Amino acid sequence: MYANPPCLTKSHPKLYNSPPFLSSLSHITSQIKLSNSQHQTQERSNNNVHKNLLISRPPFMDFSEQEVDLFGDLEFENNEDTHKKEEDSQQSSSSSSSSSSGGSSSSYSSSNRSSSGGGGSGSGSDSSGGSVSGAAAGGDAGGAGGAEEPEEDEDNGEVKSSYYNQQYGYDDDYNVVEEDKDLFGSDNEEYVKTQISSPFPVPVLPQPPARNTNNPSRGGFGRGGRWQNDRGGAGILPRPGGPGPFPQRQNYGYGSKFYAPRNDERFVSELKFSKSEETLSRKVIAFQEPSELGCYSRVESGEVYFDDSSLRLFKRLITEDVGADLNQGFDTFIEKKDLGSQGFGDLLACIRNKNIPLQNMHFVTYRNNLNKILATAYLRHEPWEMGVHKRKGVVYLDVHKLPERPKSELDRRRCYWGYCFETLATEDPTRDDGEGIHDVNANVEYCSVIKTKLGAHRILMGAEMDCCDSTDEGRRFYVELKTSRELDYHTEERFEREKLLKFWIQSFLAGVPYIVIGYRDDSGRLVRTERLRTKDITHRVKMKNYWQGGVCLAFADEVLCWLYGTVKENEDYILQFAAPFTRLELLQAQSCPQEITDHVRQL
Repeated sequence: MYANPPCLTKSHPKLYNSPPFLSSLSHITSQIKLSNSQHQTQERSNNNVHKNLLISRPPFMDFSEQEVDLFGDLEFENNEDTHKKEEDSQQSSSSSSSSSSGGSSSSYSSSNRSSSGGGGSGSGSDSSGGSVSGAAAGGDAGGAGGAEEPEEDEDNGEVKSSYYNQQYGYDDDYNVVEEDKDLFGSDNEEYVKTQISSPFPVPVLPQPPARNTNNPSRGGFGRGGRWQNDRGGAGILPRPGGPGPFPQRQNYGYGSKFYAPRNDERFVSELKFSKSEETLSRKVIAFQEPSELGCYSRVESGEVYFDDSSLRLFKRLITEDVGADLNQGFDTFIEKKDLGSQGFGDLLACIRNKNIPLQNMHFVTYRNNLNKILATAYLRHEPWEMGVHKRKGVVYLDVHKLPERPKSELDRRRCYWGYCFETLATEDPTRDDGEGIHDVNANVEYCSVIKTKLGAHRILMGAEMDCCDSTDEGRRFYVELKTSRELDYHTEERFEREKLLKFWIQSFLAGVPYIVIGYRDDSGRLVRTERLRTKDITHRVKMKNYWQGGVCLAFADEVLCWLYGTVKENEDYILQFAAPFTRLELLQAQSCPQEITDHVRQL
């Protein structure tokens, strides 16, 4: 009933040892010309990909005729057929060449036997998810440039390293492992020994020379003196929080309520951001292909059913609605209620209803919490917090919502534009042709329950899905719907640095292969639509060096290792990221949500 995204299979090119020494100068010259020709062909291919990304308004968004290549170009091949071909190749090889080619053939064959041991299908990874599989991200994690290719070791069903990706044209820089392959075995003994920090030293870059503080200040104002500008004057604004006609800032997610100093009695531990992007990019973190285990729906009345009754179907003719007013129906809009821990209780109830085992699970959470952690690798200005509760070896991450500024009328309208676009982009059998949008209820939702693994961390998460589509063969996949202000020269870079990062993380983690964006103007009119493949997003930003999905995965792996190794059984904490945004802080909490307590008692 809960169809998983398809896993397409394709083999790695077979690896050969370096050719014998080339004694002929003409032969060397021909090899150089061939290499240059291949390089030019690759550049033309990359230019074509970039041009295709600019085509943002196809007349008809037909997903059915396209294979849902969710995890990029790197995929697994049929292991049985490959193994058979290897045996035939070895039998037909002559004794004179066995010494030179046997090592490569044996290594390649052993890798196939290793990957075929797991039950499940594999796929490569890339952006949305973004980094790839349907879920994660890619950063350059290793160089490729040697003349000699290294031997392959047994990979336990993983895509081994980015070296081969770069050699064969794959831009993925993170690993996607087979669905049922267990990195640490079913006994879970290795994981529970997780250390708080890595035993390996982190390379430290040389510090810049110390700044000379003995130079007399211009104007004679010291550290505790007047509030001056960079020209030595008093400036036109008073010191923040000091006397003056300007009111102090309100603590919307920043003040002492969310920032615990060292002497706070709640303080337990901290994770400082000491590793650079370059250091994190060298780590290759395996990410398991997401697998759907269940789902539940919340209807207009607020009741929850463990089925897909609230799942909507994507409307492929959404481009016909370009020019529509997204303000229609705003007067009858029913805003989303903050359910608090009750929403997390619905996810736990679905886990019990589907009899999903938690014996070897490490984290149970909503995808929203993982979005925050992965995005913090680059976005260091947005505060957040979540509840952390460890019960029977499982760490439950509860969603905490920080106080927000009171919404203005324009804020409420902009929020509604997103819900209105979701309604326009999905089929509604109850709405007649030409009928306007009305009675949009933001509380109606469909949530998928997904298991995956990031590094060694087994994760069970709930993820709200906007809509779905299917291929001609009937395989169902999800589609993410987003809205954004129309881009211009000044806003395009920020969009790709921040919004595309969030879009990719959200889709990649849950295995969503497509994102459809509705661009609107300042008055709320739909200007155009664009369809993005999740796996293409990392390619798009990689050319501009904005961010790497692999860095997000490596950062999340650091956080989860520290978190699981620090929290204690039957104790409650708050994990927060707050000003001055240089560390994650773990604080002691006084209680555990009743929904988690009841869930553990019913297991």
